[in-house]
Amino acid sequence: MSDSHPRHGSDGTPATLPLQGLRVLELGQLIAGPFAGKMLADFGADVIKVEPPGSGDPLRKWRMLKDGTSVWWQVQSRNKRSVALDLRSAEGQELCGRLADEADVVIENFKPGTLEGWGLGYEALAARNPGLVMLRISGYGQDGPYADRPGFGVIAEAMGGLRHLSGEPGRLPVRVGVSIGDTLAALHGVIGVLLALYHRKASGEAGRGQVVDVALYEAVFNCMESLLPEYSAFGAVREPAGSALPGIAPSNAYRCADGAVLIGGNGDSIYRRLMDLIGRPDLRDAPDLASNDGRAKRAAELDAAIGAWTATLPLAEVLDGLTRARVPAGRIYTARDIAEDPHYRARGMIQRITTAEGHELDVPGVVPKLSATPGRLSTLAPALGLHTAQVLRELGISEAAIAELAAKKVIDTGGEVE
Repeated sequence: MSDSHPRHGSDGTPATLPLQGLRVLELGQLIAGPFAGKMLADFGADVIKVEPPGSGDPLRKWRMLKDGTSVWWQVQSRNKRSVALDLRSAEGQELCGRLADEADVVIENFKPGTLEGWGLGYEALAARNPGLVMLRISGYGQDGPYADRPGFGVIAEAMGGLRHLSGEPGRLPVRVGVSIGDTLAALHGVIGVLLALYHRKASGEAGRGQVVDVALYEAVFNCMESLLPEYSAFGAVREPAGSALPGIAPSNAYRCADGAVLIGGNGDSIYRRLMDLIGRPDLRDAPDLASNDGRAKRAAELDAAIGAWTATLPLAEVLDGLTRARVPAGRIYTARDIAEDPHYRARGMIQRITTAEGHELDVPGVVPKLSATPGRLSTLAPALGLHTAQVLRELGISEAAIAELAAKKVIDTGGEVE
């Protein structure tokens, strides 16, 4: 995997990627903003990631480290270029403004008002670059009574309604084991960016850009299905239900003799096949169980019947029977299960890279999958400031000026310029 730019295919010719030619300036750090940048970079955008000199993005040191760098970093920052630039200095702010002049998209996930304090707010940047699209991800959005509050994904998951539903009834809600609030916000942000770019091209409004304002809690709330209309219509407050899916039956996790299985038997014909498999023709043929509304009323009874069958059998036998009966089912995967699963590998969802330090590492593949212009892993996650000098040269800044900026600690060139 080369660290050069632009990206090239295996035959040495320039790769055709759907976002090739798009310039993105990523000013965020940690999860939400950089995840959005990763998605765009995977499909060919030239993502210039601005990091503070010396420390860089804190994600470089999060969770498990290899040779002093998080293996998470290898995923989150692949296909990007790193520019180490002090945005708290006047010279750094001026350089950042120049980078924004050349960008199609700016991504930021600072507290609202931070960029304005640095003279880098949307109004200031758009006055110089009217076509600029700015993705702003924050806890509560750019306005409203909570806008000034600090917001993390975990808080957004609670405010968005997700945390209350996570866990067993009567117990303290549990956290989903990943930063799902940040990731949902990033995905909504990417959708917003692509919508804004489409509008810029198609509207005929002299190519003007706009702000994409994504609040973490709103991204979570957008995925809460019927939560609000059920409350509005019936005063119903949905409560946690463990591994079940309230109102949809049968759909749950069931104990086997040596593990657990997830079964989604809630389609009408699927339900009948499931009842045949577990030997319950009485439940198969009951008139009130022919459709989901009736089954939902007897969900506990159905779960007990299915659980009585699974409890006597090993997981492999349960899965084999369910597969033959064409009933959606699966076991609960760990990281080891994912790494060893042939379907993951056949779909290109586990890709092996060799890090700059020479270590082989499995990382997730690229999604979504496009038939004609698929995304790809083209360049490694960069060392801090690896591309600073390169990017500044592209702005027309002289070698002497780059060396002076490095000496003043405004930039970090990763050792290229001393």
